[in-house]
Amino acid sequence: MFETGPNLDAQAFRALDFAKVQVLDVRERWEYDLARLPGARLIPMRELADRVGELDPARPLVAYCHHGVRSHFALRLLSKAGFPDLAHLAGGIEAYSQLDPSVPRY
Repeated sequence: MFETGPNLDAQAFRALDFAKVQVLDVRERWEYDLARLPGARLIPMRELADRVGELDPARPLVAYCHHGVRSHFALRLLSKAGFPDLAHLAGGIEAYSQLDPSVPRY
């Protein structure tokens, strides 16, 4: 699904068919409580290795965090766990909030 590579800009992320893609938020709970993207599942990065079984490796997955660093590391972990179709929101929710002002910035 992510033929253009693992780094999605905010426009490409917004254009995804969220019925077909798992959206993973790897930020902390307090960050998720401040701002989140619709349909996202929260699994903080520090818990991801222990909770990877909650995700479906057969479905495309896109991850995001605040600026894109944690989600980039999440892709590496998920790739090693057998997830073949991965991408992340480059620039994180911060970049997305500049495109969609209804998402609070922090």
